[in-house]
Amino acid sequence: MRVVLSDRAIEALKDAPRNVQRAFEKQLRFLAGNLLHPSLRAKKYDEGKDLCPARVDKVGVYFTIADDIYRIEDVIPHPKK
Repeated sequence: MRVVLSDRAIEALKDAPRNVQRAFEKQLRFLAGNLLHPSLRAKKYDEGKDLCPARVDKVGVYFTIADDIYRIEDVIPHPKK
């Protein structure tokens, strides 16, 4: 599978701390190789839009699946407790 990032996801990652960016890159490799990798915690979220969430460190990642492409739609930091 291939992974592509939307402009929105690229923009969100641009300002993320470097450690989050590195963790994100690592998780993308897992995603490309195995959607069911346990550290991704990926699942179907919105059946109507085929939107799936996954988690990278303290960041939520939302993606769609079309043919052989995972498209990262958005990257959202989890709120601090």
